[in-house]
Amino acid sequence: MLRITKLTDYGIVLLVQLANGENPGSRNARSMAEATSLPLPVVSKILKSLAQGGLLTSQRGAKGGYTLARRPEELTVAEIIVALEGPIALMECSAGPGHCDQETACPVRDPWQRIHQSILEMLKRVTLRELVGSPQEDFIYLDTGESHVEHG
Repeated sequence: MLRITKLTDYGIVLLVQLANGENPGSRNARSMAEATSLPLPVVSKILKSLAQGGLLTSQRGAKGGYTLARRPEELTVAEIIVALEGPIALMECSAGPGHCDQETACPVRDPWQRIHQSILEMLKRVTLRELVGSPQEDFIYLDTGESHVEHG
């Protein structure tokens, strides 16, 4: 089963909170924790990881907090996952050459590489703006390996 961790799921929730514009400007960890009903230590950890990953900027002090480093339409789901979980790899061989002992003799390596590349490309196409958007807005879905835009 392909699955992202709860921390990444929570990280996306926090980024959506920052991107949706209800409270523009800098937000501190405490207000984010209250707004999302997530524990403050978890929110602090995630926000620090997102800042270290270059997705947020942080400012210390009484009026400090976190803001998006770029506009929501410039932040991709792939970047979010990498910032919180590290490189995206479905299988050991997806992580790059030399990660799997069976790499040279594996009969399914090439198909898995193609699957990995397709998923990675889709994650790079979906932006934080799309995650913030309403159900009536355009969305992207995968159908037989092709991307389509649906109007709802």
